[in-house]
Amino acid sequence: MVKLEICADGLSSALIAEKAGADRIELCANLESGGLTPSQGMLRKVRDGVKIPVHVLIRPRRGDYVYNEQYLDVMLHDINHIRMLGFEGVVIGTLNHNGELAVDQLKEMIAAANGMSITFHRAIDVAADPFKVIGQLITLGVHRLLTSGSRLTAWEGRMQIQKYQQLFGSDISIMAGSGVNSNNILPLLQSTGVTEVHASAKKIVQSTKNHSPLPELVEEDWYYASDFQEIKEMLSVLKKA
Repeated sequence: MVKLEICADGLSSALIAEKAGADRIELCANLESGGLTPSQGMLRKVRDGVKIPVHVLIRPRRGDYVYNEQYLDVMLHDINHIRMLGFEGVVIGTLNHNGELAVDQLKEMIAAANGMSITFHRAIDVAADPFKVIGQLITLGVHRLLTSGSRLTAWEGRMQIQKYQQLFGSDISIMAGSGVNSNNILPLLQSTGVTEVHASAKKIVQSTKNHSPLPELVEEDWYYASDFQEIKEMLSVLKKA
């Protein structure tokens, strides 16, 4: 049975994803920037309100995945806090300046997770040698890899994802993600053979404000939210597969 993970930007989206029938949630903040670690308040409310498994993104800033010691310390504290709240897993990733796996940093993060499920995120898609990195992840005991096959979307990278699945799928779960929707999820699964899929299934929600004396202070008048119908449609497709 294929599992569907929904990337939810906050409590309301997480509740929508759960109600729609998602198997698991990746919780983040600031989805429009690729996702960042949620606030302590958001973590607490999601932990209290959502019953399906939730894996939390550990990403302290936007941009690349090369982190100095200060950022590493932040991430370790976040992982410890998330573990103490009782979340099922964390989504992590770190590289060095040459695009190689920052092994020592990753070891520290895995140790901080202390038994939680570990997903290595799309840092793999900008790694210099992703095949080498995947081998290292397996050695380190990482449970899952989120990837678009080093392309902008999982559909474009489907042949690479298929290779990952064939070579490594018995040792680490390969989860296809980026640009996955109800129209391409079935052919993507057929092309790659993966058993886990990641999707944001998001829609744009327009602001309800009706007064703005200084509109230039407002960056956007919209935000992302999980799309209940799109999630239901993806699950419907999966059931027929």
